[in-house]
Amino acid sequence: MLTEKENYLMCLRGECPEWVPNYTFDVNPFSDTPVCNVKVMPEFVTQFRINNGGRDIWGVNWVSTESTAGALIPEPNNFLLDIDDMDHWQDIVKAPDISDIDFESMYKRDLKRTKIDRRNSTLGLNLHVGYFQQLVALMGFENGMMAMYECPDEVKELLNYICDFYTEFTVKCMDYYQPDVISLEDDTAAWASPFISPEMYREFLLPLYARQAKPSMERGALLTMHNCGKAGCYLDDLIAIGVRMWEPAQTSNDLDAIKKKYGNKIVLGGGWDARGRLLEPDCTDEEIYESVRDSMNRLAPGGGYCFCGGFLGAADQMDECIRRNLIVQKAVKEIGHSFYKH
Repeated sequence: MLTEKENYLMCLRGECPEWVPNYTFDVNPFSDTPVCNVKVMPEFVTQFRINNGGRDIWGVNWVSTESTAGALIPEPNNFLLDIDDMDHWQDIVKAPDISDIDFESMYKRDLKRTKIDRRNSTLGLNLHVGYFQQLVALMGFENGMMAMYECPDEVKELLNYICDFYTEFTVKCMDYYQPDVISLEDDTAAWASPFISPEMYREFLLPLYARQAKPSMERGALLTMHNCGKAGCYLDDLIAIGVRMWEPAQTSNDLDAIKKKYGNKIVLGGGWDARGRLLEPDCTDEEIYESVRDSMNRLAPGGGYCFCGGFLGAADQMDECIRRNLIVQKAVKEIGHSFYKH
């Protein structure tokens, strides 16, 4: 019998898996089935996440937000760079020294912290929030966007400097972490539209993704990309650099057209959002269950699909979120594990 890991890797390789993989980013508290993938973020570059806030390695202070049950954002109005600083950003943004890191010991601690079972789950090496997201974390959203237009050369120099660090860090990780997947992320789109055009995406960001991923891909790791919102316009470019899955593939995109165009060239990890009727107080358990079936019926035939989705909410809504997520996960397991048999 295949493991969740083996089934997921079949899907990423473009094969039709034996059941619909359930992609959950991390441990899944709503199911007793092993997760197919665990994003492992080395403690040195992600201590601020482990601590639920604090400064990242570039000096940005991240704070939790009550309305999203503790999700982290850069501290508002406390940015390190302004557009006027872009001609001397090197004086402000400094890559940390990694010469004294014991990567083998860090890997062992990361395994213990994440509780990953490498027999049943792939290890997805994830280092940071993304190059666009790091830019706006350093400068603020408006200033970051304006800088891309007003001083593009300096922005490219800054982002390439950051990429130099993450590429070197990836190389240092390889012998110990030996990732099955290199998990990149960069939210460059809102629900209704992208933040930047495909042309700017191609010019500023795509080469950085390819460069950072190269050491892992040369060792056989498969490449995935996290990009929320209406990001389907970037898929041609992501496929060109070897991306095998795009998640969370939200429903603001024309996923039916994307599935028809690309088939199994790229896996859609998502296809389900807690929106509309699903958020109504009187939405029934049966409606939630059937919403999962509808997503699978549309997007899973022939492979090229992982379910990814769940209810999120503020801290005072967590009991109801947990109850509804248990229904989602029950549906994913019951429908997904028999989907290709039917």
